[in-house]
Amino acid sequence: SRTNNPLPLEQRVDIRNYVLNYLATRPKLATFVTQALIQLYARITKLGWFDCQKDEYVFRNVINDVTRFLQDSVEHCIIGVTILSQLTNEINQADTSHPLTKHRKIASSFRDSSLFDIFTLSCSLLKQVWGSNLNLNDESQHGLLMQLLKLTHNCLNFDFIGTSTDESSDDLCTVQIPTSWRSAFLDSSTLQLFFDLYHSIPPSFSPLVLSCLVQIASVRRSLFNNAERAKFLSHLVDGVKRILENPQVSAAGGSGASHPKKSFSCPSISSQNTLSTSRLDPRQRGELGSVVLLVPSPPVPREHWEFAPNSVHYLLSLWQRLAASVPYVKATEPHMLETYTPEVTKAYITSRLESVHIILRDGLEDPLEDTGLVQQQLDQLSTIGRCEYEKTCALLVQLFDQAAQSYQELLQSASASPMDLAVQEGRLTWLVYIIGAVIGGRVSFASTDEQDAMDGELVCRVLQLMNLTDSRLAQAGNEKLELAMLSFFEQFRKIYIGDQVQKSSKVRAWPAQQLEQLEQLHITNLKYWGRCEPITSKTLQLSVRKLVKLSAVQFMLNNHTSEHFSFLGINNQSNLTDMRCRTTFYTALGRLLMVDLGEDEDQYEQFMLPLTAAFETVAQMFSTNSFNEQERTLVGLVRDLRGIAFAFNAKSSFMMLFEWIYPSYMPILQRAIELWYHDPACTTPVLKLMAELVHNRWGIPKNLGFPGILRNRILTLGEVPKDQVYALKLKGISICFSMLKAALSGSYVNFGVFRLYGDDALDNALQTFIKLLLSIPHSDLLDYPKLSQSYYSLLEVLTQDHMNFIASLEPHVIMYILSSISEGLTALDTMVCTGCCSCLDHIVTYLFKQLSRSTKKRSTPLAQESDRFLHIMQQHPEMIQQMLSTVLNIIIFEDCRNQWSMSRPLLGLILLNEKYFSDLRNSIVNSQPPEKQQAMHLCFENLMEGIERNLLTKNRDRCVGSGDLWDGIYGIMGFMGSAALSATCSPRTGTGAWGQGIYGMGFMGSWDLWDLRH
Repeated sequence: SRTNNPLPLEQRVDIRNYVLNYLATRPKLATFVTQALIQLYARITKLGWFDCQKDEYVFRNVINDVTRFLQDSVEHCIIGVTILSQLTNEINQADTSHPLTKHRKIASSFRDSSLFDIFTLSCSLLKQVWGSNLNLNDESQHGLLMQLLKLTHNCLNFDFIGTSTDESSDDLCTVQIPTSWRSAFLDSSTLQLFFDLYHSIPPSFSPLVLSCLVQIASVRRSLFNNAERAKFLSHLVDGVKRILENPQVSAAGGSGASHPKKSFSCPSISSQNTLSTSRLDPRQRGELGSVVLLVPSPPVPREHWEFAPNSVHYLLSLWQRLAASVPYVKATEPHMLETYTPEVTKAYITSRLESVHIILRDGLEDPLEDTGLVQQQLDQLSTIGRCEYEKTCALLVQLFDQAAQSYQELLQSASASPMDLAVQEGRLTWLVYIIGAVIGGRVSFASTDEQDAMDGELVCRVLQLMNLTDSRLAQAGNEKLELAMLSFFEQFRKIYIGDQVQKSSKVRAWPAQQLEQLEQLHITNLKYWGRCEPITSKTLQLSVRKLVKLSAVQFMLNNHTSEHFSFLGINNQSNLTDMRCRTTFYTALGRLLMVDLGEDEDQYEQFMLPLTAAFETVAQMFSTNSFNEQERTLVGLVRDLRGIAFAFNAKSSFMMLFEWIYPSYMPILQRAIELWYHDPACTTPVLKLMAELVHNRWGIPKNLGFPGILRNRILTLGEVPKDQVYALKLKGISICFSMLKAALSGSYVNFGVFRLYGDDALDNALQTFIKLLLSIPHSDLLDYPKLSQSYYSLLEVLTQDHMNFIASLEPHVIMYILSSISEGLTALDTMVCTGCCSCLDHIVTYLFKQLSRSTKKRSTPLAQESDRFLHIMQQHPEMIQQMLSTVLNIIIFEDCRNQWSMSRPLLGLILLNEKYFSDLRNSIVNSQPPEKQQAMHLCFENLMEGIERNLLTKNRDRCVGSGDLWDGIYGIMGFMGSAALSATCSPRTGTGAWGQGIYGMGFMGSWDLWDLRH
């Protein structure tokens, strides 16, 4: 399917028939041979789905193709079912080597014409198998049942509407079953078939059966009316209830938690809830709740902790939906959730607490180390725990008091073992996380004063525990417990300290104590946990504007030195990269300072005193050539300044920072780059600080004096290992590109004054950019996303405002830039692709204007660089022509997410290559069937209808903004997507009629507008 000359239709039909005959006459081939032949059949069928021969679609009679297999021996039946299963899977999967539009057209046609018949056939065969005395000990009969279940699952898992669901996600998505399938789902025997199979076949088939049930349970609600949905739900609830109650679940595999049936039943009962839990009647909801309680019961995690995570997510998801639906249930009958929900909460909490000892004793993986998993479960528990909150709160108070008392007794005991302390700290960690979660689940419109008072009881206990643990930090601390405290405070701040919280809350009656506790948390964590990045970053994220008035915060703003915060000191034993938390720290301090700073320069200078002293120390070291610790001092200093620059989001505050650093301390930064250019741990923070400074967020019309870091000289490295090329070289270059782009586009100065006053700073910076660019291989530009984004963003600015500089470059440099644009047009990153379109638009506009001027009689000749640029492009017309082909290919054939950006350079490309475009159009038209050539020709004519031969803004907007261009393009897409589309392969591989038309015809030797010059 990737060759430039696709096989003729007759030859592909012969191959298809040969494969079927070969499989029919040799049913006992080796498995890998059979699989390869079936895959070949499926691929040929998919790619030829729209091929016609004598007004008949020759590749669509798939069911007839396998009928003779299904009517023969068991081995033949397995082959026939596998063919259908592989074909369904093949058509459902998009192929990156072919356009997505073609894939969706084939998939939609297959869905409408064949998929339901295949699904019906698979269910019919499953019923026959279940009704017969199938000997599953026989390998062939076992394989037949397995393939039938796979076929059914592939049918139900089909992407019916082109949503391309992420299979790596655990989220349960609605299955968009077509309305034409209603009859199969209204028939209760279809659903009952899978429940019967579940109970009658060996456990090895259970995962597939339950996967089918998950898909059936997830069908869209609109497939049924209210009465039909109620009936369907009733059957589903009864079937799930029977599965969970059936003792066979654990008969073959020991504990139910470890058995596949138990594990897969969890997503099944969870996805059934997507139909709408509120549609279950109270009896169904109560029955489902009572049975589901069997799964998360405490004995399962205690005895088989390693298997519990397979089910907990789905069980909590189900109960979260059940609990969330309670306010919307209007039935008068009791829904029974007030009975079962507290049991679920209790089962989860006690199982987490009792698992701590087992994990520490047996050395199992601790779930507390997976913060993402913990947070996901806590988010689900927050809704469940607020249902019947009185019982939840009473349980948490009881368990917390017991754990805290035991922990305090162990601390006071001289003979306490480390194991016992670790167990109690682990239990307290879980309790603090859970308390934070249930407080975070508070909903203002559904909460009462009594519930707020219960929150207060829980908060007081956590604060008391924090005081106890803080008193021990000088000797020892528990990182997991500290992270749990931070999680708790984040939830507490969101619910009770935010500016939009109602002030009638009983917990808000003591706001001073709340703020003091938050203040104490900040100070203590930064003092004792300064070198633990997770704790430091989460602590600084808790900053609250209300804290700025507190005395301790004012102390921090005036005394941010290593004397009070150890992580601000210089530690020769640590890596330079360990200082990253300093940027976050100073960002938080800067935001707190900004609350009342305004234009108070005295307050600003007071805040900057420690940093001023540090800069003076570094300057003194440089003057005496003593290079002992100044590198670490400088790295820490520039990280601090970057955090402040990011936080200063007002013009007045930023100007105070800029006037403080420039020009006094700028030479120090330049000197550091020159000394330690080989060490990215030093150069990268300095470059990032400069990039932060040159971002003109405030529209400051001031020349920032683009730093000598790029102006004076380029510092090159030797040969860099491939696995370190980004860290040692490309990362710094990427930051330099971003810095230069910000300086050029920041509206700081009119760049014309540089040449007027003979200042070569701009020219030096641009030449440095070229030297940096030429040191990068083409492949690296797109292999590293950050580099590609910074490069193409800078190139867009250069082509827009400095095209004369681009035109003055050497031919090999111009070709390098044009090649990078051509490759960027096909990039998967939309930002990169859009930037390339903009660059190309600016270049072709410049070319068109210069060529147009050259045809007119003017007293003033063209500038030397313009004439040189035109001469270079005359020697290499294929570059622009190739980009015209690429742009048209992407617009017409691919899933183009930025069509407007792609269309901007299209008019200029066509006007520069009218003869080439005409030949290209003729080649494509001639590749169509004779009866469609005239209509296709009219579609191409619509592309340029009413468009003048100029690039004025009005003419551009008429071309791109009106419907004429898109009417023509969509007309072409319609023709190319019909029967001819099957012979048209990926435009990027140059296959099929379109590929032969664009890539196979060769490029023109000259430009049409170039001829106008002569």
